[in-house]
This record gives sequence, structure tokens and C-alpha cells, in this order.
Amino acid sequence: MTAALLDSLRAIVGDAHVLTDGDLSAWEQDWRKRERGRALAVVRPASTEQVAAVVKACAAAGVSIVPQGGNTGLVCGSTPDASGRQVVLSTRRMNAVRAIDPANLTITVEAGCVLQSLQEIAEKEGFLFPLSLGAEGSCTIGGNLSTNAGGTQVVRYGNTRELCLGLEVVTAEGEVWSGLTGLRKDNTGYDLRDLFVGAEGTLGIITAATMKLYPLPAVQLTAWAAVPSMEHAVELLGLAHRTLGAGLTGFEVMGRFALSLVAKHFPQQRVPFVTAAAEAADETPWCVLLENSDDESEEHARSRFEKLLEVAFEAGCVSDAVIAENLTQARALWHVRESITLAQVEEGLNVKHDISIPVSRIPEFVRTTDALLAEKIPGVRMVDFGHLGDGNLHYNVQAPEGVDAKAFLAAQEEHINTLVFDAVKAFDGSISAEHGVGSLKQHKLPHYKSPVALKLMRAIKGALDPENRMNPGRVLEA
Repeated sequence: MTAALLDSLRAIVGDAHVLTDGDLSAWEQDWRKRERGRALAVVRPASTEQVAAVVKACAAAGVSIVPQGGNTGLVCGSTPDASGRQVVLSTRRMNAVRAIDPANLTITVEAGCVLQSLQEIAEKEGFLFPLSLGAEGSCTIGGNLSTNAGGTQVVRYGNTRELCLGLEVVTAEGEVWSGLTGLRKDNTGYDLRDLFVGAEGTLGIITAATMKLYPLPAVQLTAWAAVPSMEHAVELLGLAHRTLGAGLTGFEVMGRFALSLVAKHFPQQRVPFVTAAAEAADETPWCVLLENSDDESEEHARSRFEKLLEVAFEAGCVSDAVIAENLTQARALWHVRESITLAQVEEGLNVKHDISIPVSRIPEFVRTTDALLAEKIPGVRMVDFGHLGDGNLHYNVQAPEGVDAKAFLAAQEEHINTLVFDAVKAFDGSISAEHGVGSLKQHKLPHYKSPVALKLMRAIKGALDPENRMNPGRVLEA
């Protein structure tokens, strides 16, 4: 049966695009290197028709499929298990731009289109595609949609779901649903699009999407502010909303220790108001990175930014600040923010949490949960940073200094996760804000998701994929 299936797959996509031998780690190893599976084959279709044919062939053979885009996910959601019986379906060859509709402000692209390429194509045509995240040079729009990716501009434009107007999907039966209309209003029944966005490939395979475009702003300015506390950061966010309105397109918060890791491991970068001495008493405990997009002029944008910071200084919620004078300085500031994750890697293994909390409750959450972790596990170091503008924190825990990180994770990761997730639940938050569930958090859902919600999710899964062949073992437990 296996040989017959492989022959069928080769007939569909060509011999060169059915990989069974050699180093398949690019498809079998997750980005964080937490899990390594073994695929029956890696199949690389070039069209929706080929995807549909592959799905039908696998269904006839009783073989499950793991859809995969750029394989940049953080929750082990797009790599095969260890059985050697799953087919990895890579969408990377499906990277065409099918249409740009300037009047409708939409672009239709295939699922394998790399996010950065989509951004550049939109900009070349005079438009903005605002989804932006650290892995944009290698993640794909299909993966972004399947995980409902967030990023740095959610405060203004929303998650990937809010940027999507239509989808093309291959179902678990190998049928093709084409919903690429680009309509902003269509109340003719259930919104099928929203079933597949965020489903992590467990209901069907997204093969193309129609996405929203926006006019390019005349100018984008970036500021970096030191704030005395998380409460003051939230106060600054409120002032920014009132002063900048829709011009506020980025609001990131970063803890002192997180920034000190950047200063320590990347000394060539200048980190404003923070040094590698993480516990320096005279340094600010938090910094905020703000972005202001303006449709008029740099003069107008700068005057609004200066007005915001003037009010913030008077209110006592900012102790120091700088506004980037040019694009080079702005990119340098954003590079510091984006280097926190890489600096953590250099510091050693850590426990990552991608959580969301109502913005108003974040200061209390951080204060109480930091204290709880310090009490239960003395010496832990908190790497707090994230998208404060939309309530999403990357609330990470580094091993105590001098402690073997691998041994620390083996002994404490589950305990830390329980402490953090219990606190998230107590604050009416979510244990996954933008990374998804995958297999990493699957076993946690029954503890932190409503039983009614899980019942409805299982009913949807059972209706659309009754044989459980689409990315099994992800999101929902069998």
C-alpha cells in the first residue's frame, strides 16, 4: 500500500517533488528544535489541483497529512509524528500572486507566498500589507492564516484573520472550496472562512487567500520611551490612543532584563536606557517602543509624537524618550526589540509563554505572577516583553544564573507552565495569543478552555474531518 501511494503521489506532483530519502530535517524538525518526527514522504504540490489530488490519494490509502508552510511555528504544529506514516504537504511551491485589485484594495496570493514577499509586492504597487512579525522572511501566508498570526501592528490592523477577506481551501475529502471573492459584506450563511483561519490545518488545507491592502502612509516615525512601571506603560498606551488615534500602529513593551540580554549578547547594538548590567538600580524597569503612521507629512507626525511625549512627561508616565531622526535609527530601535528572542537563545534554554490578558489587568498580572514564580522557584529570571497595544505578552522564564538550563527545563517546565497558565486563567486571559496550540499546548486545553467550547470544536472537527486525517494530534486531543 505504501509503495502504491508513493507511486500515486509521484504521478501527481512529479518524482522530484516527493521526497523520501536524505536529510528531511527542514520539514521534520520544528523551528525550536523541540521535536523531530519522521515523514513517510514530503510532497510539494505546485497547484490547488495537485493538492486536491494528493489529499484524495492519501485518503484512499488511509494516510494522514501534515500541512506545512515555512515551518516557523513555535508550538510543534506543522511537523510529522515519529510513526513514519504521515505525509508532509509543503505549500512552498505555491507562491504566485494571482491578482491585485487596486480599487477593491485586495491582493490574492497562494498559500506558499512568503510574508516578506507579499509586503514588498504590495509596496511596489503603492500599498501597505500590514502584517509584520519576526519570521516574515521565511513564514508563509498560508501558515499565517492557519495560526491566525499576530505581530507588531495588531493594535491598528488586527490579526491575520482581520486582514483576510476570502480563502480557497482543499477539504479533507479532496474537494476545493473557492471563497476568494474579496467581498467585505456577504451575509449568506455561516462564515466558512473563519472556520479555517486559526485551525492549524486540522480542518482543511488553505491554498490561496484574498487579503486586504491599505494605502501606504506618508511617513512612519518610531519613538522609544522609558517608563517607571507597567502601570505607567498602560497609561502611556491610553494617551497614545487619544493623541495619535488610528496613527498608532505599534506599541511594544520590554522589560529591563529582556533588554539587558540584548545588550549582553549583541554589544554592537545600542539599547537606549539599558546596559548589560541587568539589575542596575538606576535603570528604567520598562521601555516602550511606539510607531506612529501618518497620512500627511513627517512634520505633522513629529508634532503629534512630540505632543504625546510632552503630555506623558507631565503625567509622570515617561521618564526619558527618544524619537528616531531617520529610517536607519528607526530600524535600529526595532532591531533591538526583535533581537530579544535571539538573545534568549544565546542565554540558554527557556520556558516560553505566548499569553494574552485584558490590557487593563496586565500590570497586576505581571506583578503577582512575577512574585509567585520568584517564591516558588527562587532565582528564576523573567523575560517579559510583547505587544502591549493588543494585550499580548511573551512571558518567558529563564533559568537562574549558573544553573544548567536543560536540567532546569526538565525539572521545572511543567510546574512553571501550570503556575503561569493558572494565573492567566484567573485574569481572564488566553494561554495562546498568537502562536496557536499545536501539539505543545494540546493537552492543556481541557484545563483552560470551556467544556462547551471544546464540545463545539470537536463537533466541527468531526463534521469536516471525520477520519481525523488532517494534521491529527494538533489542537484537539483524539
